[in-house]
Amino acid sequence: MELTGLLGYLVSFLTFAGIYAVMTLGLNSQWGFTGQFNIGIAGFFAVGAYTSAILTTPGSPAYLGGFGMPFLVGLAGAVLASMLIGYVIGRITARLRTDYLAIATIGIAEMIRLFIKNEEWLTNGVRGIAGIPRPLAGTPLDTSLGYLVIVAIFVVLVYFLLERAYVSPWGRVLRAIRENEPATSAAGKSIARFRLQAFVLGSAVMGLGGGLYAHYFGFLSPEAFKPLYGTFIIWVMLIAGGSGNNRGAVLGALIVWGVWTGTELFTDMMPAQYATQAAALRVLLIGVLLQVILLTRPQGLLPEKPPRLVGRKQASK
Repeated sequence: MELTGLLGYLVSFLTFAGIYAVMTLGLNSQWGFTGQFNIGIAGFFAVGAYTSAILTTPGSPAYLGGFGMPFLVGLAGAVLASMLIGYVIGRITARLRTDYLAIATIGIAEMIRLFIKNEEWLTNGVRGIAGIPRPLAGTPLDTSLGYLVIVAIFVVLVYFLLERAYVSPWGRVLRAIRENEPATSAAGKSIARFRLQAFVLGSAVMGLGGGLYAHYFGFLSPEAFKPLYGTFIIWVMLIAGGSGNNRGAVLGALIVWGVWTGTELFTDMMPAQYATQAAALRVLLIGVLLQVILLTRPQGLLPEKPPRLVGRKQASK
């Protein structure tokens, strides 16, 4: 029984780490590639999760739904809805930089969360949406391990696509914008267009992570998308793993989620009267971890290594 429980915990841990790895990869395409300081990750996380839930759940008089569509259709809807929201936000914030963009995006994310919380006709408000179907329901593969395989497939797929984007000419323009925006503009590149493209791409990937979360957890409520769980911890994952490095984003998600769940096991052993302090202690420990990494390895555990151009033909490009 102990071995079975340990394996179950490991599967659950890897599944959640994989979902967070997807969202960290999305953030990396914004901050790591282009230097866009997006603090509104929770908003796209929520949009993706609720869109997929609404599309796939059975009918209910409590909220918009009843479409009963397949799992992949729900994920596609999550990606498209997040892309649309990302495009609108990207157009609104196109001229904002650094801390101004951060203030705007965190405000918009909180607006999205409050909209979800108050528009009961759409999301069932604080009561949330339950009964979100698993993708392999009714088959022998409808297990936690089966869903872990699905999440792993999406992590590999997103990683592969973003790696291809990173080494492409498009990715080189994004890195040039991050390093020297005036020089890139002088070279004839449309800064606003490339920044918007990177922002929309990252938003779509975050929405995909939200859809995967909804179908794994099976229940959604606005409390799941507070800045702590939907934004702060994802930023810690990226900074710890290595900004600009897709492998670092995945590694950071694994390590930080391991620390987060490990602190939960530690604080659960504290007396009941210290339960409130224990929750704050977990956040404190994550903050201390971030400070240690910033002081000892400011570029993360896996620093960015831009691809080298080999040969005269590539150099001429």
